[in-house]
Amino acid sequence: MEGLTTSRKDFRLHKVLPVKSYQPDQFVPSEENMDLLTTYKQDYNPYSVCRVDPIKPRDSKHPCGDQMECLPTYKADYLPWNQPKRELLRPERNYRPASTRFDSTTTHQDDYSLKGLVNTMSCKPPARPKLYNIPLEDLTNYKMSYVAHPLEKRFVHEMAKFRPCEIPFDSLTTHKQSYRGLMGEPAKSLKPPAGPCGLDTPFSNTTEFRDKYQAWPTPQMFSKAPVPYVPPEEKMDFLTTVQAHYTYPKGAPAQSCRPVLCVKKGGHFESSTTTKDDYKQRASMRMEPVKPIHQLNLPPEPLDCLTTMRAHYVPHPPISTKSCKPSWSGPRGNIPVESQTTYAVSFTPKEMARCLASYPEPPGYIFKEIDASGHRIYKPISQTGSRQNSPPSVRDSENPNQQQLAVSA
Repeated sequence: MEGLTTSRKDFRLHKVLPVKSYQPDQFVPSEENMDLLTTYKQDYNPYSVCRVDPIKPRDSKHPCGDQMECLPTYKADYLPWNQPKRELLRPERNYRPASTRFDSTTTHQDDYSLKGLVNTMSCKPPARPKLYNIPLEDLTNYKMSYVAHPLEKRFVHEMAKFRPCEIPFDSLTTHKQSYRGLMGEPAKSLKPPAGPCGLDTPFSNTTEFRDKYQAWPTPQMFSKAPVPYVPPEEKMDFLTTVQAHYTYPKGAPAQSCRPVLCVKKGGHFESSTTTKDDYKQRASMRMEPVKPIHQLNLPPEPLDCLTTMRAHYVPHPPISTKSCKPSWSGPRGNIPVESQTTYAVSFTPKEMARCLASYPEPPGYIFKEIDASGHRIYKPISQTGSRQNSPPSVRDSENPNQQQLAVSA
């Protein structure tokens, strides 16, 4: 058979070129010093804050001693009229109850009187057994149409004999062939040395919150003394409205006006039904099931109980393979590791500069003016000299305070 597939015919080997790696430009640190100015220091400057008077009127905690006139608008405007009482226009009550006793019977009880049970005569024919001499036909479609066919001999598939491969196994992997250990130098620490802060002035422990937000005096709250409780002198009768007004001096339970049904007991109860009379149990015999005749002849020899695994797979002694792992040469000495990393190449240690706002007169700046909020505005010396020789640009006109230094007075 030809050992070519669709993948081998269509996908041919192509020439592979090495991948070009991008080499970044060498980092050149800038020689200019960082101004360490932020947007918060330039635009948001502290200013003096004065206490604002409350707009809400102060509540009076002292009650007034004069008596309040509790006269609502309804009582003042809607006064009762002095008119005589009008008589009711209802009809006169001429009904007089009858002096005779009420019999308490309904129309249904008067018209439909109670009658006794009526003995009816049964018209059902007497129960007689129905016997038939005709035998029951037990032929079915399965018995008439079923044809027994002989069974064919079962096909047994023979397993092919196992043939081991004659090519020896080299026991080499891609990791063993391609990846080998390389010797290197230990990494050097580029952390700057921890030195003391260069500022000589002590750190101030006052904050803006402690200086500006002082505690306000709170007035003393007026508390009213509670009125002492005086218990009533009269005793409570513990009577409700129903117990006081609704009494039953001659009360008696109501009697039922329903007549008592007289049920006559005795007599013979006829328990025969239509099902018991018409459907009688017939005498029948149990038929044996029709079973097919077995055509399979079992062999007289006993079963050998051998599986395919036991018959074909014979255990072989294990073959010890040779290890291709290189031998350990012992612990390495003090060999330096290559420490060229992006952080080691790009990091440049810088000095901790003092904040310009801490000087009474910042170096490199000239005082310009004091604004309406009381802030002292400073300008850099290089900016003032360059602006005298060059005309102002559009960007400077849009952001005039971008390069100015504002110090609170």
